[in-house]
Amino acid sequence: MTATAEFSKYTNEGYQFKGESITLGGAMFNGEALPDTFVKVPLKTLNRHGLIAGATGTGKTKTIQVLSEQLSSFGIPVLMMDIKGDFSGIAKAGEEKPFITERHAKINLPYQPDSFPVELLSLSQQNGVRLRATVSEFGPVLFSRILDLNDTQAGVVAVIFKYCDDKKMPLLDLKDIKKVINYITEEGKEEIQEHYGKISTSTTGIILRKIIELEQQGGDIFFGEKSFEIDDLMRIDENGKGYVNILRLTDIQDKPKLFSTFMLSLLAEIYQQMPEKGDADQPELVIFIDEAHLIFNEASDALLDQIETIIKLIRSKGIGVYFITQNPMDVPASVLAQLGLKIQHALRAFTAKDRQAIKQTAENYPVSDYYKTDEVLTSLGIGEAFVTALNEKGIPTPLAATMMRAPMSRMDVLTDVEIAEINAKSKLVKKYAEAIDRESAYEMLTQKIEAANQQAEAEAEAETKQEERKSNEPSTTEVIGKSVTKVVTSATFIRGVFGILNKLFRK
Repeated sequence: MTATAEFSKYTNEGYQFKGESITLGGAMFNGEALPDTFVKVPLKTLNRHGLIAGATGTGKTKTIQVLSEQLSSFGIPVLMMDIKGDFSGIAKAGEEKPFITERHAKINLPYQPDSFPVELLSLSQQNGVRLRATVSEFGPVLFSRILDLNDTQAGVVAVIFKYCDDKKMPLLDLKDIKKVINYITEEGKEEIQEHYGKISTSTTGIILRKIIELEQQGGDIFFGEKSFEIDDLMRIDENGKGYVNILRLTDIQDKPKLFSTFMLSLLAEIYQQMPEKGDADQPELVIFIDEAHLIFNEASDALLDQIETIIKLIRSKGIGVYFITQNPMDVPASVLAQLGLKIQHALRAFTAKDRQAIKQTAENYPVSDYYKTDEVLTSLGIGEAFVTALNEKGIPTPLAATMMRAPMSRMDVLTDVEIAEINAKSKLVKKYAEAIDRESAYEMLTQKIEAANQQAEAEAEAETKQEERKSNEPSTTEVIGKSVTKVVTSATFIRGVFGILNKLFRK
């Protein structure tokens, strides 16, 4: 048996699964694709998370497209966080072109153009389904971690949430929590100190500045109502295909705080709301996070801990999370260790540092008797990648250089007209279009402060009138003087009368 035949047999055996699976492409040996030697991933293990890495232009986006298409075909919804804005073409069927025909002929895999149901989501003012969440939904712990607060500051945030709960004041948007902070450091300082303890104004000042920083990155648009409901990510269309929910983030690339805020809140809410799935045959939802380094580069230690914790726990809910970045080293080791599927596109070695990084990357993959991993990593072509997954028993599959299949949908973005058509047909766009600003902490405290001010003004006015009345009344001395004068005058008068009478009687 030749080395090629031996490798083909070894790979086919390693990628044989009992349950349903998706096909990524055909295995390659010595730079050539092998027909009928398919590299697959079992649906059963797609909730075990994954990594898609590689240099710019090596085919990462098309790989995500291939994965999303097949997931959708199996009725599994997808959420794609599209930083670069080049993923929307999945809504339209592709075209069979010569290079696609040639590629699929090499691996002996039929090509069938197809389109997939899409919802376009937005965190900003872009057209699409508006995503919002309330401050209350975050809770004090998550909100503190997003703001990167220390333990003392986080304790004050916990007091703020407790105070608002006790007073039945909803915290919906950032102006609500800013108003509460101002209130507890000024008008309500004594009330807070009496019932919850003393709070330092320097601490509240720091928290307020952190909130303003988040606000400047677009948090004022994200926080509020109507809150997005997780169930709306889990939709299946009339043909049994899972919806591909594309969160367009092209206008917030320079706002990593907002991006990480949304991602973490979404994962936390999914974990809280979704029931335990146990050992299910396929995931409930798969999330792709493009340009993941934007999260990890800006994340605090507390935020990284939160991400790691949620990644560990959320797979039991049937949720798979996939990070897309240029180099696996962009992902913290604690998170990287949780990723079952790894698809590594080519890396380029231009410097000694690059070569060292490639050697470290190679060590993240299973040892293979058929490849020198660090050498192959630099020689992979566009649309080729190293793949290792988990089989149905949770054991890593053989490392296989893979010629990835082409996407069935359009490998280009939608036009503005096509985007408008999708949004016009969307039920979710209408559902979340209106921003609701119901009575919450801001309005309730404003009314409370105004009422207190009006009462204070009324009391001051009453006191002023009382003082004026007192100033217009005669003094005690004046009253006594007038009384004495009156008495003296009366006595004189009486004496005069008696004098006249005496004179008359004498006569």
